[in-house]
Amino acid sequence: MEFITAEKIQSVLTYGRLIPVMEDALKMFSSKKVVQPIRNIIPVESEGGFFGSMPSLCEEKEILGTKLVTFYPNNFTRHGRATHNAIIVLFHKNTGIPKAIMDGEVVTAMRTAAASAVATKYLAGSGSASLAILGAGVQARTHFHALSQVLNITQVKVWSRTFENAEKVAMETGGVACKTAEEAVKDADVIITVTGATTPVLQAAWVKPGAHINAVGACRYDWCELDPELTRSAVLYVDSREAALKESGDVILSKADVYAEIGEVILGQMEAKKNELTIFKSLGISIEDTMAGELVLQMMAEQST
Repeated sequence: MEFITAEKIQSVLTYGRLIPVMEDALKMFSSKKVVQPIRNIIPVESEGGFFGSMPSLCEEKEILGTKLVTFYPNNFTRHGRATHNAIIVLFHKNTGIPKAIMDGEVVTAMRTAAASAVATKYLAGSGSASLAILGAGVQARTHFHALSQVLNITQVKVWSRTFENAEKVAMETGGVACKTAEEAVKDADVIITVTGATTPVLQAAWVKPGAHINAVGACRYDWCELDPELTRSAVLYVDSREAALKESGDVILSKADVYAEIGEVILGQMEAKKNELTIFKSLGISIEDTMAGELVLQMMAEQST
């Protein structure tokens, strides 16, 4: 099998096609039509890293595959390399024969942002136009591009612990770099937290009523990006209730109640409380990766005809 590179994926995959597929993936997951365990994680303690496996099966979509992913938080500062690295392996569901292996970095970055775009589409208040981005890495950039598909963004403010990095993202997005997180989120309609923080960077007192927050970082049970008071005071949505209660420090440490999976909102089973303060806690689920991977194959086939 040919290995499908990040460059090839980037050349074919678009948010216009990916966002509806992620909406379908989240709906399938909450419809109980996906078989997938919580990700299996092995700590690589000598490097402060983690290795994870994320398999999934959806009979209805005839999708079978897995993502193998590493998270080494110190990679960028130590080696100038990406903190997340991954491959996605897809199989023929009827025979179990492997059909594709592809780089997972671009898929992971884009599908995460696309899932946040789905949540924002359902949960952000009508007329939301001001965006705050806390963090200045890959996800800051992908989230801006994905959310631009579902919002008419007129203002962008960016904060990072390294001001120069915030300036770079602000320049790329036509936004303004801020010296403090408080300044960045003031009066923001939609807030994205995409940091490597292990303790809260976003405080409840800074967030205006009715804002929507996509909380993407803090992917460990003992890490937080959000002030626990903020998490408890909001209507909390997640991609996977089971995963959130076992993997998300923002959920576990705050003892906040999960109101719904975003897939349950898509299905019409739970309410989208657009007029209240809402949080979408994104951990990422395997069916997002495998359905995005299948979309890559489909778009490559379309390009070749």
